[in-house]
Amino acid sequence: MTSLRRILIWISGASAGLGAALAATIPFENAELIDISRRGGTAGAHHVAVDLAEPASWPVVDDDFQQRIATCDPELVIFIHNAGTLTPLGSADHVDTAQYTRNVLLNSASAQVLGHSFLRAVSGRQCEQHLIMISSGAAMRPHEGEASYCAGKAGIDQWVRTVGLEQRRRSPGCRVISVSPGALDTDMQAELRASNPFEVPDSTRFREMEALGQLSKPENVARIIWSLLDRDLESGAVLHVHDLI
Repeated sequence: MTSLRRILIWISGASAGLGAALAATIPFENAELIDISRRGGTAGAHHVAVDLAEPASWPVVDDDFQQRIATCDPELVIFIHNAGTLTPLGSADHVDTAQYTRNVLLNSASAQVLGHSFLRAVSGRQCEQHLIMISSGAAMRPHEGEASYCAGKAGIDQWVRTVGLEQRRRSPGCRVISVSPGALDTDMQAELRASNPFEVPDSTRFREMEALGQLSKPENVARIIWSLLDRDLESGAVLHVHDLI
């Protein structure tokens, strides 16, 4: 376990699934953890209570980045943007418009805006800086019934590639990375398995994977994601957990 004197870690969606696993496996002593989520409840964390599908919430997170960094003067800052949603599942011409809009705002727009806010907050500071975006294999492979989710994750990957190039010109720069965690044993996967196979054909494959014990444990994947901090990776890298094992 590594210990630094002043460490700030933000995790969006830290109250459940992979986010909760990331919060539970932080490899630093005495890090200050901030959970950006609706529900909260993450042990030992400060809670920034926001619904990231609502654009009015984004300035709240921006203010938290700015104020905590200015107050703490940290040696290490990390933001892991993990929050996301599959809802609504189904063909893009059939799903509810309001739910589809929330999906686009959370999966695509909030990732870019919060990423931008974090980069502004750490710009020019003489500290170690990391921004990790949680992506998905759906960014590369289309999945019927998940149009907005696939598009959002593809957007995250391209944002990381572009911003990573920009950050390589900074000294110090923030290392910006995208990582796909693979199929995990989480509530999101349960939502997929419960969906109508006519609307979401991949739901059949995920039901088979669960039956065969092929879904990864979130805690195991979280430890691999934390290990990225110690790996020699360029800013702008787009990775898959399976390639890191």
